[in-house]
This record gives sequence, C-alpha cells and structure tokens, in this order.
Amino acid sequence: MTTGLRERKKAATRQSLHDAAVLLAAEHGVESLTVEAIADAATVSRRTFSNYFASKEQALLHHDRARTVRLVELIRARPARESLMMAVIGAAEQHCTEFAADPEQEERYRALRLHPALLPELVATYAAAERDLAVAVEERLPAGPDTPLRAQILAATLLAAFRVVGQTALERHERDVVDLLRQALTITREGFR
Repeated sequence: MTTGLRERKKAATRQSLHDAAVLLAAEHGVESLTVEAIADAATVSRRTFSNYFASKEQALLHHDRARTVRLVELIRARPARESLMMAVIGAAEQHCTEFAADPEQEERYRALRLHPALLPELVATYAAAERDLAVAVEERLPAGPDTPLRAQILAATLLAAFRVVGQTALERHERDVVDLLRQALTITREGFR
C-alpha cells in the first residue's frame, strides 16, 4: 500500500520530533527535556508537537510504538495459508530487516528505556501493542468461544519473547537478531507442548 504525500509528510514530522526528543534526552537527560525544546529542535511549533504527541514521553517512545504497529501490519500481510507461527516468524524476520538500526541509536534507546520516568508510557505502549497484536492473531485463529482469550494469551506470549530478544540483543550488542528471534520463537512454541 502506498501512502500519499500528506501522510508521508506527517510521518516525516513525527519521526523528526522523535529523533529530536531522543537526541536531546541523550544529551541533557529526560528530566530536563521539554516539549518546547523538542519542537524547537525539530523546527516546528509547540502546537504542531501537540498534534503528534501528547507528551515528551510519547515522543521519546514513538520508535517502540512504530515498531509494534509495523509488526502487526506485517503479520496481517502474510499469506492466509500460513500457520500463525510461520506468519509471525516471517513477519518478524522482515521486521528485523526493516528496523535494523545503527549501534549508536540503539545505545540511546537502551538508556532511555531504563529511565524510570518513561516506565508508565512504556507500559502503556506495550499494552496497546498487545491489544493490536491480539486482534491480528485472532484473525488467524479458528473461531470458537475461547478464541479471544487464546489470542490475548498468544499475543502476550509473543510480545514477551520479542521483548526478551530485544533486551538480549542490546545486552550482547548483537546487530543481527533474526537467529536469536527464531530461537526464541522455537522455544516459545516448544515450551507449551
């Protein structure tokens, strides 16, 4: 699906605000970061900032939200004949390729994720991701009375596996996480047999 010029400009502005927030937080700390400073660094008004993000915390964690939204899109785009696990693996591999970041940027993200002031927004981001993923998972499951619950449990389990892979990759300074991801998903699948 191609996006129009307006959507691309909005995405570029959102990314610019996020990048400015991350850079300023890395340089000056999360506590001293202000919405005004982010807007100035991105050369937009405070009002424009507010059109994209409700808080500096949302701007800082935009990358996490964008990644989960994209993962859900990729799962939905997989062929219907694929099993849920194969769809998740295929989507996750493509996702890793698309979001391959430079080590310096990943180091900034690691430092930010550990900051206590961001914990409430990070929890909210993961909760939204879990809900979105559960809907995508449910679309691939056979209909039944326990399908919604099953989808929620599977989504939570998958996100936990992704979180562990991401944290492990950051700790080990690994740039290629596809093998680590395959290993985690295999462990997840086999762990419930």
